[in-house]
Amino acid sequence: MTAQPVLIGPVPLLYVQSISMTEGYQIQRISDSRFSQAIAPTRKAIAVEATLLGPERLVLKKSLEALALTSRLLVATAARTLAVTGIPVVCGLTISLDMQITDLRFNQSVQKRDAIDVSISLEHVPRSNTTALIGEIADLALAAGTAIVGGPAAPSAVPTVPSVPL
Repeated sequence: MTAQPVLIGPVPLLYVQSISMTEGYQIQRISDSRFSQAIAPTRKAIAVEATLLGPERLVLKKSLEALALTSRLLVATAARTLAVTGIPVVCGLTISLDMQITDLRFNQSVQKRDAIDVSISLEHVPRSNTTALIGEIADLALAAGTAIVGGPAAPSAVPTVPSVPL
């Protein structure tokens, strides 16, 4: 079984060490009551730690930089769907549309001369209610498909290799 890459827009990340997602919700007190409830999502952030390997590592680095720097208009010329949805993030954890890169860090060391470590932070920047709904439907489809096809993971199946494609 081959590992599926994490896609940040059109950029495939094959060697991802970790990916995390944070979601925030607006809490409001119910009038004339001591109870509060979550009424709307307010923030969604994704953080990815990966390693770029091989001869294409610099091309992947430049592709990530281009995604981070491009305005909505320039992204429209690069990929028509990105003009409508922002940067899609597709992985085993989520399918999230309307993302924007907010922080991009690269690190290269003497120990790993042929590799570049990358840290990517993305924030949800909704373009429209329609794309937000499509993103949520895609995320639900991913969850349903994983539950049907994959089933529960056995604890012994968790790899201990430090560089694991997710």
